[in-house]
Amino acid sequence: MRVGIDLGGTKIELVALDERGCERFRRRVPTPQGDYPATLQAITDLVSEAEAHVGMSATVGIGTPGSASPRSGRMRNANSTCLNGQPLQQDLEALLGRPIRMANDANCLAMSEAADGAGAGAEVVFAVILGTGVGGGIVVRGGLLNGVNGGAGEWGHNPLPLPTADELPLPACYCGRSGCIETWLSGPGMAADHARRHGDTLGAAAIVAAANHDPDCDATLRRYEQRLARALAGVINLLDPDVIVLGGGLSRIERLYTNVPALWAPFVFSDCIATRLVPARHGDASGVRGAAWLWPA
Repeated sequence: MRVGIDLGGTKIELVALDERGCERFRRRVPTPQGDYPATLQAITDLVSEAEAHVGMSATVGIGTPGSASPRSGRMRNANSTCLNGQPLQQDLEALLGRPIRMANDANCLAMSEAADGAGAGAEVVFAVILGTGVGGGIVVRGGLLNGVNGGAGEWGHNPLPLPTADELPLPACYCGRSGCIETWLSGPGMAADHARRHGDTLGAAAIVAAANHDPDCDATLRRYEQRLARALAGVINLLDPDVIVLGGGLSRIERLYTNVPALWAPFVFSDCIATRLVPARHGDASGVRGAAWLWPA
């Protein structure tokens, strides 16, 4: 039995998979905001609940925001900032009484979708999480790229390419820089852009829901699409992936898959663009499934 956990900024989700990859248990709870000890306890409680339900112990894989430093083992670059500087893997191994495996949440998405999802059979897959934060993962010929610094795919903390005059001054990012892709393309980034331009305090979900009848919300979504096109054009110029798979809450915006490819051509250094933009086949479950499969069969 494998347990996978997706540790997100707003929710923690667990899935238990049997040896055939069939789901035996699933649970989602809110992420304790800014509370590291409570986050550890929530994860521990979920694992205990899952194992009680299936009647056996399980391997545990966890997809996290940010990543563990290869030098110190402590978390870094997580938009859930209470994790940064913490020995998350060591603490959870002590609480659970077993070794666990951890990977960046976007890497888990990439592995899941490259294995049997929307990127199955593709040579190069770039997977994107568009949610509370923004991240990326890269799979080439079935293998995950981690990089010598453990940061391959950290797309969300590159600057948004070619900022326009009305995008200045650049918004500050929690990482200490300004104008990061995440500040524009995360759910909070979309909401902040809407508030700056239109004065309304709406969350991303409300903006998307109203876009078909509210001109201001539609305008916000159009700016979002144009920025996503610019940002993904840089990925195409660098990696030239067969497919770009979108996951996370904002990946459910259906119009992205038509509008963004129609906008990225002026920013791509090629006379043809065969890269496909597709939603994650496994939807919200892809990251948590990828975490479960961090342990081999």
